[in-house]
Amino acid sequence: MTNNAPTITRDGVIGQDGSEVVTVDQATGAEFARYSVAGKEEAAAAVAAARSVSGPWWDLGFEGRAEQLRAWRREMAISGEEGVALIHAENGKPLDEARVEVLGILEHVQYAVENAERVLGRRDVPDSPTVPNQRAWVEYQPYGVVGVIGPWNFPLLTPGAILVEAIAAGNAAILKPSQITPGIGEWLVRAWQRAVPDLPDVLQCLNGFGATGQALIESGLNKLAFTGSVATGKTVAAQCAQTLTPVLLELGGKDGVIVAEDADLDEAARHIVWGAMQNTGHGCISLEVAYVVESVHDAFVEKISDLAKQVRAGSDDAAEIGPVPLPTQIPIIREHIRDALDRGATATVGGLDAVGERYVTPTVLVGVSPDALAVTEETFGPTLAVVKVTDTEEAIAHVNGGRYGLGSAVFSRDRGEDIARQLRVGMTSINDALVFSINPAVPFGGRGDSGYGRKQGEEGLREFAYPHSFTAKTGPAQFSATTFGRPAGAMAGALAGVRNRILAESGEKTD
Repeated sequence: MTNNAPTITRDGVIGQDGSEVVTVDQATGAEFARYSVAGKEEAAAAVAAARSVSGPWWDLGFEGRAEQLRAWRREMAISGEEGVALIHAENGKPLDEARVEVLGILEHVQYAVENAERVLGRRDVPDSPTVPNQRAWVEYQPYGVVGVIGPWNFPLLTPGAILVEAIAAGNAAILKPSQITPGIGEWLVRAWQRAVPDLPDVLQCLNGFGATGQALIESGLNKLAFTGSVATGKTVAAQCAQTLTPVLLELGGKDGVIVAEDADLDEAARHIVWGAMQNTGHGCISLEVAYVVESVHDAFVEKISDLAKQVRAGSDDAAEIGPVPLPTQIPIIREHIRDALDRGATATVGGLDAVGERYVTPTVLVGVSPDALAVTEETFGPTLAVVKVTDTEEAIAHVNGGRYGLGSAVFSRDRGEDIARQLRVGMTSINDALVFSINPAVPFGGRGDSGYGRKQGEEGLREFAYPHSFTAKTGPAQFSATTFGRPAGAMAGALAGVRNRILAESGEKTD
């Protein structure tokens, strides 16, 4: 007898007929919900529907779109606790951490409403002395249809911020959420449909696995934003290159924190433990490696060890970190801990025993070799590797020597900015942790294997609009630089005039 029921795993499954994603409640492991898998036909239909409404959406203008975004924000605020419950169930993070995501997306919408026209509206540019009878300006126009492939670790805030910027810039958008957390994508779309019933297809959701994402890429998007692993990001970029589809890549990180000799160790310890362990360490910007100057190393290790021991993993209201919702991540965390220990590190908190089947409790590794996996590769778990350095110059060299370049942090009373400015990364918090991810006005993105492009801030809005340059003739000129038949000697005279002006500006004699 054939069993037609899918086998439920914590990372979702396709039903026997290939038509379903099954999600689970991370707290219990029981089936939570089922969603239809979108294929090529569904992806093509979604893009066609998005393209049909992209023109009317753009035609609303900045204030018209702002009015609709305000209505969307209101609907999300009203149903915020529903979104919180979905994140808690599908991702497993504590309820208050899920509330942080809902609060964050509401703030992103507010930023877009208040700043889209200022950033993307018509902007006059200086005239050219070579063509003084021309005025010039720039307008930012939407790409059209933007696809967003989102992650499971921050299933609302990460793709949501991108969706807000894409829509505020005048695009229609299609979200393909992680198969682990599709419910929050559906929640976003439901809120949009209630808020903007006349243009519901401006925001759509397609559920499925990797094949659904590939179908979306191949369906004629005008731009794609992908958040995920480096390996998958390279595959996505290669797929987009086939059609010259521009892409924003938000990939992995191995974020380092530098603790200088003049750091406030109590403050550093509090922020670093949180920055390393929050969200169960499931963050591309989680602080995974601490480079600590030797003069304060031992005192710092004692403080972070005491704090890390107090961080509780679980699914109840008292828990500060939740389970690991992606089962394949468990062996990676275990391997990184084992590799560090094999190379001579010691675990002042946790260790191999901290890695369970569903939960990983905090681990602090001390005396870690700089070439250990816990230092060089993304762990994506509640671990912190501590590397002792002679001075901040050595710490800077370690951070800059890695293949990633996303976030970072620096703790120093007097030299924080000087140290931070030398780091070749996209973002740095000084005497705090991860603040750049909270403020929607701050550009977010990396370099190297951490990807390219930016979300958030002015750069995030411009990421989803292209500059269209204009010039317009205002009247006749003494001669035209853009036609044949110029008067004899006109261009030679013009060049001589510019030369003499440059010489005069530098105090040199002219002819």
